[in-house]
Amino acid sequence: MPARALDTARELFKRGWADHSRYRLPAAIRLLKRALAHADRAPDTPERSELRVRILYTLGRCLGETSGMEVAVDAFDEARRELERLPDLWTRAQLNGSIAYSQGVVIMRMGQPEQAVQWFSIHITWAEQEIAQSSERIDSEFWMKVASSLIARAFACAAIRRREPAIADLERAISLSSEHQLDDLRPYAVHALANIHKQSGDLAEALRRYEETVRILRSDEQFSLLAGVQLDQAELMLMVGLSDEAGRHLDEALPVMRREKRKQDVAEVEMFRASAALLDDQFDLARRMAKASMRKLEKRGSTWWMMAALIELWAHAMQAKRVTNSLVQKALALSDHLAANHLIDEARLAKLLAARLEIRRGRLADSEELLRHLPGPRAVTPIDHRMQRRLVLAELALAKGNRRAALLHTSKGLDELSQVRDQLGGLELVSAAAVHSRELGELAIRLVLARNDARQLFVWLERTRAQTYRYEPLEHVENPDLAERIIEVRGLGRDLMRAGLDGRPTTELRAKLAKAQREANRLGWNAQRWGRPRPMARINEVITELGERAMASFVVSGGEMVAVVIAGAKVRMVRLGDAHDALESARKLHFDLNALAPDHLPPPLVQVIGASARRQADRLDDLLVKPLRALIGERELVVVPTGTLYAVPWGVIPSLHGRPVVTAPSATAWLAAAQSDNPRTDRVLLVRGPSLQFPDSELDRLAAHHDKATVLSGEDATAAEVLAHLDGADLVHVAAHGEHENENALFSRLELVDGPLFAHELGRLRKPPAHVVLAACSLALNRIRPGDEALGFAGAMLAGGTRTVVAAASKVGDEASAAAMADYHRALAAGAAPAVALAEAMAKDPFRRPFLCLGSG
Repeated sequence: MPARALDTARELFKRGWADHSRYRLPAAIRLLKRALAHADRAPDTPERSELRVRILYTLGRCLGETSGMEVAVDAFDEARRELERLPDLWTRAQLNGSIAYSQGVVIMRMGQPEQAVQWFSIHITWAEQEIAQSSERIDSEFWMKVASSLIARAFACAAIRRREPAIADLERAISLSSEHQLDDLRPYAVHALANIHKQSGDLAEALRRYEETVRILRSDEQFSLLAGVQLDQAELMLMVGLSDEAGRHLDEALPVMRREKRKQDVAEVEMFRASAALLDDQFDLARRMAKASMRKLEKRGSTWWMMAALIELWAHAMQAKRVTNSLVQKALALSDHLAANHLIDEARLAKLLAARLEIRRGRLADSEELLRHLPGPRAVTPIDHRMQRRLVLAELALAKGNRRAALLHTSKGLDELSQVRDQLGGLELVSAAAVHSRELGELAIRLVLARNDARQLFVWLERTRAQTYRYEPLEHVENPDLAERIIEVRGLGRDLMRAGLDGRPTTELRAKLAKAQREANRLGWNAQRWGRPRPMARINEVITELGERAMASFVVSGGEMVAVVIAGAKVRMVRLGDAHDALESARKLHFDLNALAPDHLPPPLVQVIGASARRQADRLDDLLVKPLRALIGERELVVVPTGTLYAVPWGVIPSLHGRPVVTAPSATAWLAAAQSDNPRTDRVLLVRGPSLQFPDSELDRLAAHHDKATVLSGEDATAAEVLAHLDGADLVHVAAHGEHENENALFSRLELVDGPLFAHELGRLRKPPAHVVLAACSLALNRIRPGDEALGFAGAMLAGGTRTVVAAASKVGDEASAAAMADYHRALAAGAAPAVALAEAMAKDPFRRPFLCLGSG
């Protein structure tokens, strides 16, 4: 019976270790405690002692996750006492290293990376001595443990910003993994690399490495290890500015971790969720999540409670109507705590908060004193911390009456953000990064408006908006994983539609689709690398390119709508009053145009909805266009909108009926499109999607205007065929249903015979088409991020290098669209420019033909 007890203990330990490896911690603890009980009934032999040591340090790791450091240390200490009973010195030393490694892991999870480095070093030092002596007892398990300790120490070094030692450890671990076929360690090594790149500011490479780690873990079905990587990935999303993506990512992870009782991970998810909410100005949610995280971390004895406390305090400060001395002192005390625990950047951020609060209190000397003793950013300081520093310096300068210094700090901050943005790949990353400069940009615009300087306002508008469109696109980086995921999304979309038509449940399919879309988005972050950023458009360049045309660039600041107008070689600023009315009228007009779209509405309904749409168009005319009439005259117009004005089809505005109007995200983007020199290929592509009301003969009539046009319809109009023919075309006309996805802009789509063609896939084009007509619903719509970063299907085409896109920002009836496009192509064939041709086509029935000419006309 005693001998069988030891065998039973070994079996239970093996099962407990497997559950621990899969993060099934409650189950692992139960099995390990049972293993310990059976081992205690076995004879007192070296075999029993060795097994008890292994059980105890594994139990310590599990208890550290669920019950905190104190309970874990008791298990480790008991393991060391048991270790002294072993007669074999080599086995004793090896197991002592395993205990030290396990304790280092727990300490690292408790937020004490500097102490963790010391524990990991115990095992590494012993192992290096054994390697130097060429011990005959070195086996594959030995190499596995050495490489694991090196990777763990690299994680800890990276956490305290010791970049070079971390890289050295990691390179050694990768070398050992290759030399000794330690394939299981690869994801850990790649994960560590991602962390180091994140800490050193190479965000694009870090994103790529995290995604690589996730793919490895999923392919090996190591789902229990995935959570830790995804937490680090979410933190990086926040650093880049993808607060909404990180929020969704964390909201899905939280219930899973709560169900599995992974208390440390739950606390970390809540902390990062609080950070995402803070970035989105959701202060109540940020405080609630931060407090929940703080309570859990304090209970576990983790010093990371201070990071949660910093988020809670920042959200509190942003909400506070009156700044008290108590709030300032809390920030300073927290800064001291963070510094004492070697959380250097967080400590400085807390002190920046105190300085900002002192400015709000009017205690400028105290704020200046705090800033004087605050060191500048380090090479590894996160970009959001850098932006806060610049914002506080700018606010202090402004409070002291030095507007020039305030603008200088704003300019330097935007330059720093541009350096980060220039490293990023993927449209979504570039547009998301603008969230970090939101307050700086708003401050700059406010300062320039106070000076009533139209030229300076133009310059700052170009610096603070639509940076997504500033880059020269490079050739797509082939990514088979992304292509495969897009195919999966397309298939799931078809399955979901069929299930809905059949009346079958769709909950599971929707979840699968959402997951596949998220994975595709993340893969897409690295599917493209931008060329060099284009220089910002200079006023004289814009004046020259405009010629007889005019440009109106709108901006909202402090609730006021302002336009910068360039016409007749002059630059003027026009204050248009309260912005709320104009933005609300634009929203209502969009709603009315959608309601007016169906082809066969009852006449009474057409009359009512049409009257409402005309009222909103008249209102927008009064608020935005008529005040500019003396400046723009009857010129063709380039409009740079803001906010909901992106959805306005300007041809419905009475003063602009029949007038050519081009919409562009910025003057820089418009100038780049206008000056693009794509050589003509005379290749025309006409595409007809499924389920349209008009017959194929409509497409044939369009083809009559274009010699040798390629026509794809019926079974030929697949996503792959259309994408292949888009490449290098001069003119593309797509008659198909489409839909804009506001929460997932790059999954805005054109519906084709085999499923949708997504905006995601446009990055695969080596040579984007020059002129694209999207006779489809809503594909001129964009998701508008801070800084007027507009992104959608048409926006993806413009960013990729297409010169002109004609599309609708609202729903359009099939018959109305067909009639408008027939008129449009007739005018094109007669030699009219796109903006002129569209103005003529819209003028016949503007409210049923709400198209925009985007990019350059």
